Amino acid sequence: MSSLIDGLLARPVATIEDEVVEIIDDLINSLPDPKQLTSEERRGIIARYTSVLEGNFIYWMTAAVIAAKAEQSRPILLENLYEEVHDAHPLMLRKFAMAANAFPTDKDALAVNDYLAKVRLFMGELSPVKSVLTMGFFEGFIQKFMAYLADLAARQGSTEMEYTDVHGVCDIEHTEGLFKVLAAEIALTPPEPDADLFEGVTLLRTLIERIVRPEAALLTA
Repeated sequence: MSSLIDGLLARPVATIEDEVVEIIDDLINSLPDPKQLTSEERRGIIARYTSVLEGNFIYWMTAAVIAAKAEQSRPILLENLYEEVHDAHPLMLRKFAMAANAFPTDKDALAVNDYLAKVRLFMGELSPVKSVLTMGFFEGFIQKFMAYLADLAARQGSTEMEYTDVHGVCDIEHTEGLFKVLAAEIALTPPEPDADLFEGVTLLRTLIERIVRPEAALLTA
């Protein structure tokens, strides 16, 4: 009976994961060609990404840890958080941005501020399933985004690639772990049939789009 229940739960989670992968691939495929960008446009993408990630990723992952209720979720989430803190990933990112002459300015931060605020407030709701799904999406996106980010930095004359090298590898395992957590959270607290499980994913996707194309934010705000 246990294996039957596990199988029934696995199929919906696999379907959710497939949808997340599709959203990530659409985002990656929509990225502007680095060769067609100006130096300032490349700098801006790196700077806005840094202004969002450096001070927020650990906060968001901590929110997921607090929100998660399933016994098997906590060790997986804490291991991810441990790596972020112990290996000083925000410092890696800061070094990456500085080497590319893309340290964020107040203008960079303000360009994404409204969209960042929405994600912060959403994560503060501490919804177990939605929070974990949002972070699973983000980890999956970051892993695939690293090659593009490294390309931008290289075209800015940088050779400091520790951040992109590390996250291009470790986030594969992190993403897999988060979808295991998602299955556990759905099993413990099944969402309502009409619940928008992708609420946080949508907010975060919009934020990512504004990181890449801040002028679109001005047009649609």
